[in-house]
Amino acid sequence: MQTSMTRLIDSMEQTVKLQNRSNAERRAEKAKQQEEDFLKKLMQTAQSQIELEGEAAKLKGTKDAVLRDQFMALAGF
Repeated sequence: MQTSMTRLIDSMEQTVKLQNRSNAERRAEKAKQQEEDFLKKLMQTAQSQIELEGEAAKLKGTKDAVLRDQFMALAGF
């Protein structure tokens, strides 16, 4: 009787350990996926910022050219 009870308890203990390990692995995978998603969004945001800065520089260049042309027209060049 004692031996079968010991085996049952050992089996239950092993089951709990396996479940805990499985849960830990699942949490680790989820955390890894969340980190990858975050890094992907961060890269997309950085790319968008670079594009916006490029557009802003282009717009500023155009504005500066218009101002230069207007100044030259006023100066009679």
